[in-house]
Amino acid sequence: MTINEKIEEDKIILEIEGKVDSLTTPQLQDAILLSLQKMSHLVLDCEGLNYISSAGLRALLMGQKTAQSKQGNMVLRNVSPTVLSILEMTGFIKILEIE
Repeated sequence: MTINEKIEEDKIILEIEGKVDSLTTPQLQDAILLSLQKMSHLVLDCEGLNYISSAGLRALLMGQKTAQSKQGNMVLRNVSPTVLSILEMTGFIKILEIE
């Protein structure tokens, strides 16, 4: 998995590529939390994300809760059909903000 960071006005965009599994989740979690320390608005561009495990879902949930605690938000953008189906099956589609 690779993560590229871009800063746009009042938000950080993290472009995520590859698979988020138990080995790569700590890297994603660190990137999310570090970004939310810098700014309270975060966009996860998931165009290149082709798989996310339950560990990865926990990292997304932690990011969502952290953003809300800072009166900010975390948005998932360009979610592939495969990842979207995982979010739907787990109920995360109701918890996370998806564009």
